[in-house]
Amino acid sequence: MNILALETSTDLASVALQWNGQLTSLQLQSPPAHSATLLPAVRRLMDEAGASFKGLDRIACGTGPGSFTGVRLACSVAQGLALAAGCGIVPVCSLLALAEGSGFSEVYCAMDARMSEVYVAAYRASPAGWQEVVAPCCVPPAATPFPGKGDWHGVGTAFSAYPSVMEGCQAWLHDAPVFAQPDAGAVLALARIGAVIDPAGLTPVYVRDRVAQTIAERLAAGGRA
Repeated sequence: MNILALETSTDLASVALQWNGQLTSLQLQSPPAHSATLLPAVRRLMDEAGASFKGLDRIACGTGPGSFTGVRLACSVAQGLALAAGCGIVPVCSLLALAEGSGFSEVYCAMDARMSEVYVAAYRASPAGWQEVVAPCCVPPAATPFPGKGDWHGVGTAFSAYPSVMEGCQAWLHDAPVFAQPDAGAVLALARIGAVIDPAGLTPVYVRDRVAQTIAERLAAGGRA
């Protein structure tokens, strides 16, 4: 199966390609903006593998939650490429991709959502695939939900960005959290067994509907109006 995967929900974007059984990938650090580097990276991977868009069986993308601009970028580029290639899309939650790439079987994902908030989800691996224990949500750092009894491993950027996340979770985390971000390689792995949809049906997963703090919120946090 030939698959192209995109993940741009954080400042560390990536592209992965599975072509004729070979897997290759590229990471894209920001700056420059992912919008300037994503398509050239896709072209480079495709050219180096001797791949063609018409030969793709499916395209996968991280749908968020994450950077609003980044999530929209991955979805729009995936849609355009899928329409050109004549193939379907596999949408993958970026927090689930974080769990997939962690190497753990019980994963508590916590990503810095900016604006003094955290994106959280918890997943447990099973023979049938990943089970969602805590659905993706956006909460204050001190209000991260307890996933219940388990051998939980913390993964994500929120543990270092917000000390209160670590304080709230350390009583039930198995060991020290791992700093990591979603990766296109994990998106691709999930796309091998994921449900394929029509490109027109692809939608970002925002979780929250605010893109910026109010002036009052910025001032309260010590910022400027």
